[in-house]
Amino acid sequence: MTIEATVRNGTAAGIPKEQPKEPLTRFHLRVTATTFGANFSDGFALGVIGAVLPVLSTSMHLNGVWQGLLGASALIGLFFGSVILGRVADAIGRQKLYLYNFVLIAVASAAQLWAHDPWTLFVLRLLIGFGLGADYAVGPTLLSEFSPRRLRGLLLGSLTVLWTVGYVVANILGTYISLSDSSAHLLLAAGALPAVLVLILRIGTPESPSWLESQGRGAEADEIRRRYLGEEPEPRVEEGQTPAARVTPSYSALFAPGQRRNTWFGAIFYSAQVLPYFAIYTFMSTILASLHVSDANTQNTLLNLFLLLGGVVGLWPVQRMGRRPFTIWTFAILAVCLAAMAALHDTSGLVLMVPFVVYTFVMSAASNITQVYPPELFPTELRGAGVGFLNGASRVASAVGTFILPISLNALGVGWSMAWLAGVLLLGTLASIAWAPETKDLVTTEGWHH
Repeated sequence: MTIEATVRNGTAAGIPKEQPKEPLTRFHLRVTATTFGANFSDGFALGVIGAVLPVLSTSMHLNGVWQGLLGASALIGLFFGSVILGRVADAIGRQKLYLYNFVLIAVASAAQLWAHDPWTLFVLRLLIGFGLGADYAVGPTLLSEFSPRRLRGLLLGSLTVLWTVGYVVANILGTYISLSDSSAHLLLAAGALPAVLVLILRIGTPESPSWLESQGRGAEADEIRRRYLGEEPEPRVEEGQTPAARVTPSYSALFAPGQRRNTWFGAIFYSAQVLPYFAIYTFMSTILASLHVSDANTQNTLLNLFLLLGGVVGLWPVQRMGRRPFTIWTFAILAVCLAAMAALHDTSGLVLMVPFVVYTFVMSAASNITQVYPPELFPTELRGAGVGFLNGASRVASAVGTFILPISLNALGVGWSMAWLAGVLLLGTLASIAWAPETKDLVTTEGWHH
């Protein structure tokens, strides 16, 4: 099945020649806001561990292996949550997971306040990651299936900006709060606050009409469109006619002819982008010290501000450019930046900050595409499983990178560590040149009548 198969109800495979301009409703804004809040919560939960690890390493007497495990713990949970629950979302629908995953996240986040040994903290962060994995699979999927096509890139790309805000807030709090063991645990547990707010706001969110259509439940889909979007659907086929055959979701279908190329591209592109991101920013303080950067706290704050700026500025090219050129060019720039850091690692900290700042800005801008591309690579029947698989694969890569980087910094030094991370980005560049499809004008709101 190809990505063009997402258009149904009388249109030929592919994009219809003329698409009506879908309105942006209050309900669109509500779904976007609750998904935004989830991404803030995600970013905070993943960013806070890097902020508190230096303190916990002392209070818990952590060796390099435990530092790597705790740094990667939520990412490991994300893998299992994305892969398992993404498949479940295609089987039972988006809405239930969209609501209940944040119960787990809120409870496990709060419990970190009392996690004073590495094993307990590791397990809790695995659970947080598992819950976040559901949201990585279901949140962008649900939003893509509700979003007007003309604004889909902007709305989905904005998710990463809110993720970055949460990530940066955690880092800045960790930098400027005088952390002790107790305050570090309090900062970890603070992730429960946005999680509870998201949970409350999500109560009452309906099921995706696109998913209902894919299950042959058109009447229910029409009722949701009528009630929440103010649409009056066109008459359906007469009773007694055979509806379109439903597709039973399975991971094997992700690798069927016509779909496997998109699946492999998505896994490589997503993994190659986030592996250096999580590895570098989890161990930012160690890298800055290795580069002999003076006033590391100020430089860390500067880099975090460029993370925010890059995310905001990056919304424009995601919306205006095609997905394919945006992905190829950002990969190429990022690879050059880390290669420059590898080559110049013995020079002054001021010189090294130039490619580091450029890398930070472009990486944040490029990360917007990770919320946009995955839902567009799969038809509705496979979208939850597909997005879940890509998120799972990327989190394996992130966890591996986060675990290996501190060992690499100790064994090989910062120069060679930046070199192999540049190689990962080069792989992403080549895969994008070879396989990246253009999906900007793809219709993901299956079965909508205008």
